[in-house]
Amino acid sequence: MKKKPSRRTFLKHATTALGAAAVSSPLAEIFAKPSLSAHPFSSVNTPQTPSQVFFTKDISAQGLLDIYSRLVVNRALPGKVAVKLHSGEPGGHYFPNPNLIKDLVQSINGTIVECNTAYGGGRSSTSAHKQVMIDHGFAAIAPTDIMDEEGHISLPFPNGRCIKEDFVGSHFANYDSFLILSHFKGHAMGGFGGAIKNMSIGIASSAGKCWIHTAGSSMTSPWGGAQDPFLESMAEAAGAVINALDNRILYINLMNNLSVDCDCSSRPAPPRLEDIGILASLDPVALDKACLDLIYAADPQKSAALRQRIESRNGFHTLEHAEAIGLGSLQYELIDIDASSVRDASVNQGNPAGFTLNPAYPNPFNSSTTISYDLTSPAHVELSIYNLKGQLVDCICRETQIAGRHSYRWSPASESTSVYLIKLTANNFTDVRRCAYLR
Repeated sequence: MKKKPSRRTFLKHATTALGAAAVSSPLAEIFAKPSLSAHPFSSVNTPQTPSQVFFTKDISAQGLLDIYSRLVVNRALPGKVAVKLHSGEPGGHYFPNPNLIKDLVQSINGTIVECNTAYGGGRSSTSAHKQVMIDHGFAAIAPTDIMDEEGHISLPFPNGRCIKEDFVGSHFANYDSFLILSHFKGHAMGGFGGAIKNMSIGIASSAGKCWIHTAGSSMTSPWGGAQDPFLESMAEAAGAVINALDNRILYINLMNNLSVDCDCSSRPAPPRLEDIGILASLDPVALDKACLDLIYAADPQKSAALRQRIESRNGFHTLEHAEAIGLGSLQYELIDIDASSVRDASVNQGNPAGFTLNPAYPNPFNSSTTISYDLTSPAHVELSIYNLKGQLVDCICRETQIAGRHSYRWSPASESTSVYLIKLTANNFTDVRRCAYLR
């Protein structure tokens, strides 16, 4: 049996730095013009319908639930849900904090999933990787699964330029939907790691990781692949996952502990850049692009090392190719849920009509609760209730209504304690609130 390369050797083969200079812009500029940031990716943007990317500065369990709520009312996570995150190499400490993600993972009855690495280290065997899941606190908050414990399966991607199939852990087939919960950071090989990398390299089996790194040349060694074909193979592997799941996927990126190094490093460099927030989208390309824009909008001195890492590995090319093969759009509108406003590259699309969805009262409740909202002008209204998997529970009204306050008394049919999402759509305005039903 061929010996796996060590982690140290693996990282030594990373592409050497090109030393490209970066130009940054103020954070306020990025919020106003998220697709016009001044970095090398800007010149390849093409006009498309912008995807929605939600943003909150609140890096907490509550903030994570809030931003998840905005996503799941637009796309459900049916059946058995896998939560794909980075378990973190032993010795590292910037992987997602179990206390941060616990409430969300448990609320959707999620299973935390990972696959073994293609190099040595503490996660190259299933037994060692399971111990990492215990040591890093993930096994204490949810079931865990090393998906390639019993080998891999092939997912086709016939439109790929570099690879025509992706090899993922065989347990992938045991799940109906995925939450791609990524820690956004730098990466020694890819330049950065976000949703695309977590979904491609992260879900690939140990052999599948070699396949991606070598652009389809080897399933036993990650060496020898050229840089751009490797980046393109990551995008194509992500496309195979998306196609297999028929878009039963949601994407969330945590922008904290922004080291230049991946969570696969046992000794990651300390972050120089302050935490930014949590971003989420139905579009993984737009999501990763928004995260890159926020890096380039940050303090130019504090972000310099991370920008240099991204550019020296040509990391932007992953998203260029991902858009080219139809995984998503580089154009997006950034929705700041803290301010309940929408901003895009040309106009503030906030709430000019002054529509408001009020908090449910009482909340929590054990029998019924009152849901109210205010319209400052006539509007076509849809008021709906969803569960935490995004499945429609009740449609309270769908009609054109006059200006003023409207309220409804609502009682769930369920006899068990549950959290529900209240979604109000009035013309082009949308807001979501949570309520808890206690029995």
